[in-house]
Amino acid sequence: MSSMITSEKTQYLPHAVRKKVTTQRHKFSILLVDDEERILYFLKTKLKSLGYEVITAGNGVEALEQIHGQEPDLVVLDVIMPKMDGFQTLKELRTISTVPVIMLSAMGDDSNRIKGLGLGADDYLPKPFNPNELVARIEAIKRRLDLSDRKKTPHELVINDVIINFNEHRIIVRGSEVKLTRVEWLLLNELATNAGHLMVYYDLLARVWGPEYRDDVQILRTWISRLRQKIEVDPAKPLIISTIPKTGYIFNSH
Repeated sequence: MSSMITSEKTQYLPHAVRKKVTTQRHKFSILLVDDEERILYFLKTKLKSLGYEVITAGNGVEALEQIHGQEPDLVVLDVIMPKMDGFQTLKELRTISTVPVIMLSAMGDDSNRIKGLGLGADDYLPKPFNPNELVARIEAIKRRLDLSDRKKTPHELVINDVIINFNEHRIIVRGSEVKLTRVEWLLLNELATNAGHLMVYYDLLARVWGPEYRDDVQILRTWISRLRQKIEVDPAKPLIISTIPKTGYIFNSH
């Protein structure tokens, strides 16, 4: 066992449900990123025994590929790695995702901790560390995610004469159910669950289509237009989905 991890002395905290609201329960998925195979193997074994789904990557380049393809719920990211270190990986990651990140580093001084948090890390744990402390920090983030999603995503949202049922993926417009395509629903869900907040172009594109589409504003405009045709009284003068020129869209909740 690597000397970078201390022996565990207490019981791990219990597993919690995945943060995402879906019709089917899924395991909470964690991406472990470290170039030391012994650390990856140890942490993967322990986390899987707690019921987590675990994905691994040996460097920052692999990590970004896994984040794009697997969409983990949380990332545990080492700092000192070949090809792309943890700080650069986090910087790149924050251009495409808001997934929570816990950084691990043998460089435990305040300047590196502040740098990691400044780049968008949610937590920073110096090596060597007790695995139970890492699990406790994972559980703390999971609780925050769960509370945030429950607050942000109501069972139902009513805007004027539009009723959106998030649990059943149904939308009623002026008394009649409207069928949405998968893309239309994903787009509506992102806008409605962030009602009242500006959603910039690249963020919507990355969330709905993937990071490789983050600069394709025209495809976003096309689908927004289609969505407006289905939910707005007058799509030419939208009241629900407002355009902020050259920036993004706001879903009006009042």
